[in-house]
Amino acid sequence: MNTIQTILIAIIEGITEFLPISSTAHMKFANPFLGIADSPFVDLYEIVIQFAAILSVVVIYRKEFFNFRDYRFYLKLLVAVLPALVFGALLKKYIDAVLDNLWVIATVMVLGGVALIFIDRYFKKQVDPKQNEPIQFKQAFWVGCFQVLAIVFPGLSRSAATIIGGLSQKLSKQAAAEFSFFLAVPTMLAASAKSTLDVYQDHPEVFISGNLLNMLIGGLVAFFVALVSVKFFIRFVQKRGFSLFGWYRIALGLIMIAWLFLQKA
Repeated sequence: MNTIQTILIAIIEGITEFLPISSTAHMKFANPFLGIADSPFVDLYEIVIQFAAILSVVVIYRKEFFNFRDYRFYLKLLVAVLPALVFGALLKKYIDAVLDNLWVIATVMVLGGVALIFIDRYFKKQVDPKQNEPIQFKQAFWVGCFQVLAIVFPGLSRSAATIIGGLSQKLSKQAAAEFSFFLAVPTMLAASAKSTLDVYQDHPEVFISGNLLNMLIGGLVAFFVALVSVKFFIRFVQKRGFSLFGWYRIALGLIMIAWLFLQKA
């Protein structure tokens, strides 16, 4: 990857990480158009800049993350992240294989879009008696279980899965989105650490100065772009909900399926 490719992928990541449209799908779709070939470094780079983007949440919600007297906040995140840690470890080989299959990712994009439209309309009709209450441990656990769906079906979007999980637990749209942001921090920290260790053990040649510089540049770009993206997303869902993101997913997924057919022809 050259510097321009590094920056463009980081911008895509920063914009899409917190939107329910799958940042992984967008990066995987963009790579062939930008002339980026699959490699151990590219796979690691995509994970690392996802974590860098997610660190923007720690800055925006620093009162929650650094309120050490509220230990229940950390315990709820632990309860919610455990299902992803367990299934991520058990299904790692499957996940690595599916992440390279654009057909699967494009199909999941379309199906996830349909689900997002349906669920957004369904929950508009629901009374939300707990919207001003903090998330409970049971709710946190079920949101974590929904996050597993994003692991099993790459392209579904981690944020989409966890937001849907939050809505199913009667959280308000804002509360569901914010807990999705919070949960992303330990989830991607674990994923980044595991991926870095695996690549270091199997492909130590990846850790050359040029690649490390690209990861630093990409991480910084993704972080600052994500700062803007998070604030936009919260304002948008409060006013418009999630349906527009569902239609976008369907359109992009169908475009990618058509492109894959043309490539195969």
